Amino acid sequence: MKEVRYKVESGLAWLILDNPPLNALSHALRRAIVDGLDRAVADPKVQAIVIIGGERAFSSGADIKEFSGGAFYAEPFLPAVCDALEAAPKPVVAAIGGACMGGGLELALGCHYRVALADAKIAFPEVKLGLIPGAGGTQRFPRLVGLENALNLIVSGATVPAATFKGSPLFDELVGNTGANVLRDAARAFAAGLRKRDAPIRRVRDLVVKHPQAEAFLQFAKTGVASVARGMSAPLRAIDAVAASLERSFDHGMAVERRIFTELMASPESQALRHAFFAERAASKVNGLGEKTAQRQIQQVAVVGAGTMGGGIAMTFANAGIPVTVLEAKQEALERGMTGIRKVYEGSVAKKKLKPDETQKRIALITPSLDYATVAKADLVIEAVFEDIEVKKAVFRELDKIAKKGAILASNTSTLDVDRIASFTKRPGDVLGLHFFSPAHVMRLLEVVRAKKTRPEVLATAMSLARRIGKTAVVSGVCDGFIGNRMRLAAAGGQGHRDLRLRDGALPHVRPRGQRHQLAHPQAALRGASEDAAHAHRGPGVRARPFWAEDRLGLVSI
Repeated sequence: MKEVRYKVESGLAWLILDNPPLNALSHALRRAIVDGLDRAVADPKVQAIVIIGGERAFSSGADIKEFSGGAFYAEPFLPAVCDALEAAPKPVVAAIGGACMGGGLELALGCHYRVALADAKIAFPEVKLGLIPGAGGTQRFPRLVGLENALNLIVSGATVPAATFKGSPLFDELVGNTGANVLRDAARAFAAGLRKRDAPIRRVRDLVVKHPQAEAFLQFAKTGVASVARGMSAPLRAIDAVAASLERSFDHGMAVERRIFTELMASPESQALRHAFFAERAASKVNGLGEKTAQRQIQQVAVVGAGTMGGGIAMTFANAGIPVTVLEAKQEALERGMTGIRKVYEGSVAKKKLKPDETQKRIALITPSLDYATVAKADLVIEAVFEDIEVKKAVFRELDKIAKKGAILASNTSTLDVDRIASFTKRPGDVLGLHFFSPAHVMRLLEVVRAKKTRPEVLATAMSLARRIGKTAVVSGVCDGFIGNRMRLAAAGGQGHRDLRLRDGALPHVRPRGQRHQLAHPQAALRGASEDAAHAHRGPGVRARPFWAEDRLGLVSI
């Protein structure tokens, strides 16, 4: 059993999950778990069983690569594995450290007892793939943490520390200390206690979900989720599945979960989200870079420009706990930029997305400056000034004089030639593009533009930093518009050409010579030009028209 290491010591059978890097529940691992369980149950010397993962993860969940083939449904199917653990005649303890998510959490719920490190990461991320938990999570979880707590975690897909559920029946013991053997020692001692007091087998399926106003709460939850789900069906279907835990039997609830999961698995929504999931991970794999590629330390950042982009970039780093200096040429512009940053944070406090003390900590990480010399200590300097090659030329020549040796110099340009920008310095190998999308502190995409002379360690550092600040990085070569803007311009077939005509002043209701159809209904002429543009591109199911970004931010900002 390569995927599970099996050993017995003092009447305790250990099933050590060993499917690097995060113990994804592949068919081979599921088979090995069941084989190990059967072996432990059949051994008269074994009095209790412990399932434990590695330092990084108990289990990150299902092996998503198997979704497109038959291995995902091959026996033992994950629901059957969970049922087998629950039905075992000997106590089964899950020892949880690191990531315990999705199917991994369902595996733990199938065990009779759970011991966890307090900082273990607990989540049901299935809704992010257009799915719901499919191996009993919607039925067992509410039986342990209650209806409201279960819905909050399952519908949001959020990751929380195990300590969040302290005091609930989810965990029989939470271990606050950390260390290589702390979890193993705690699980060993807990299992020994079970044997000493001859503790009974405790199956989650036998528990009952109770709520004083279940129907009213479920309706409230549906109304709230519908307002923020933005047309996604999985969060609402998750509510339906969890609601089934209140009805009749556990088996009935499982049947409801299985039906909904199967329907969602075949949905275009889930297929698209899974495609995006794999695409994001493929984008992180860059030719010429590997685990052994050296990286530079980024502990201090500077941003040149305190406008819309500069302020957003500064907040991005402050939000990640990285000190950042914001440089401007004039006091008025600097004050205006800092005022904008404060307003954003104040808005987050008003919406209860941030606590006031956390806001003050983040603002304190942002240092305003009018002196180029203040960027001398920065490990990374990002230029975010007006999109004009001569302006950028002046900035990079100044940075080349002041920035310390080994500092990375980046441009936030969305269209200009990064090779040319790099040529303005005597260190082109340290130059690359970091194109944030506005608002930079919100949008996840980050285009990392590799110039001809960008050093591998500079590129590797940028990719690693992107993950650190919560961005999805995509490497682009030097070309017009890089990737995002080229895609946006070409969206909806010929829309890119229509965009260019509209930008040049053409009205949507006027049909160009040789074109069979006008761009919009003639009544659009009765409205203003910007409304004409909106009318031309708005259609059923379109959340934001193509000109939304231009209208909100201005053409130079994107």
